[in-house]
Amino acid sequence: MRVAALLAAALASSALVAGAEPPAGPRRFAFGVEMSAAVGPEDRGFFNFTSYADSTQRLARLSLTAEWRVAERVALLAEVRDENLDRPRVYALYARLRPWRERSFDVQAGLIPPVFGAFPRRRYGSDNPLIGYPLAYQYLTSLRSDAVPGTESDLVVTRGAGWHVRYPFGWGHTDPAPGLPLVNALRWDTGVQVHVGSGPFEAAAALTQGTLSNPRVRDDNGGKQLSARVAWKPVVGLVLGASGARGDYLSGALVSSLPPERRGHYEQQAWGLDLEYSRDRWILRSEAIWSRWQTPMLARSLGALGFTAEGRCKLVPGLYAAARLDHLGFTHIDGPRGRVTWDAPVWRTEAGLGYTPVRHVLAKVAYQHNWRDGGRVRETVLLNAQLVLWF
Repeated sequence: MRVAALLAAALASSALVAGAEPPAGPRRFAFGVEMSAAVGPEDRGFFNFTSYADSTQRLARLSLTAEWRVAERVALLAEVRDENLDRPRVYALYARLRPWRERSFDVQAGLIPPVFGAFPRRRYGSDNPLIGYPLAYQYLTSLRSDAVPGTESDLVVTRGAGWHVRYPFGWGHTDPAPGLPLVNALRWDTGVQVHVGSGPFEAAAALTQGTLSNPRVRDDNGGKQLSARVAWKPVVGLVLGASGARGDYLSGALVSSLPPERRGHYEQQAWGLDLEYSRDRWILRSEAIWSRWQTPMLARSLGALGFTAEGRCKLVPGLYAAARLDHLGFTHIDGPRGRVTWDAPVWRTEAGLGYTPVRHVLAKVAYQHNWRDGGRVRETVLLNAQLVLWF
């Protein structure tokens, strides 16, 4: 009922705006709606689960966006999402200021778009050629922000169980809870962002409350994250990007509960490279992300490397084929039986078709194969379908 009410309000607002005369002066309103529904078998290995405990392969989403141009160079932007008839969440809410008309420069403040990487700025339904997310932006590792492992053996027993993490001898919360992804693409962070450039070179930097793996609306540890990305377009159709981020990821309550000699600042550091090339019927994209988390009770930091490569080809008008290859690898620790990665390395292949029968309607079908070296379920195959509408 909440989704229906939100949709009805959005349709009424859109119709009202479409049928009205543009208001005098600099004030302007714009509304957008995106609806998507993915159906398929249950993911018993939890490969596609997110920090909201939903699977991207069985997800119904309603997204409402709005932009209000308060003045010629000032705008307010917002997005509200409802997923699987749960409580609606504010996904984005920020002000954008463009001080100079003749310069490509803007400042954004509030619940802002991410600057790290390329994938998080795409629309989930309409800009994603497949149904799943890249592993680096969705897959839950066995690290948490409100609890830490007491020994390396704590990590060994939680390998491949990122959706339900509990450390037997750890510190912090003892109830099972989802772990952290390398980068959380389902939540935006709160802070201030500066963006400059619109030609061959672009750059953006942000100061935010949370980190890539744990975005925050309210600060929970007194620390801040600094993230940045630069992009270069040497020729038409080619975009090369490089990103970096650094910030405290453990909650303040957890750090305060640690032994005095272990209290301090524990950071997530990440670096990323991304590439996009489009020509004729083809779009090719690839990203690599390296993340490292400092841990208070272990003698070493924990690292992870995520890689994704995807391609899309238009076969005939309205029909395309797409495929994606993903991998997450992890650094080693000393387990009870010798050297082992601190989480289970995971692979994913996904391929599918997309068809647009009419404008603003997209139907997808995708085959996904997941496998990893650990966990209760080590391999799963899924065949899913998704319908996306937007206007």
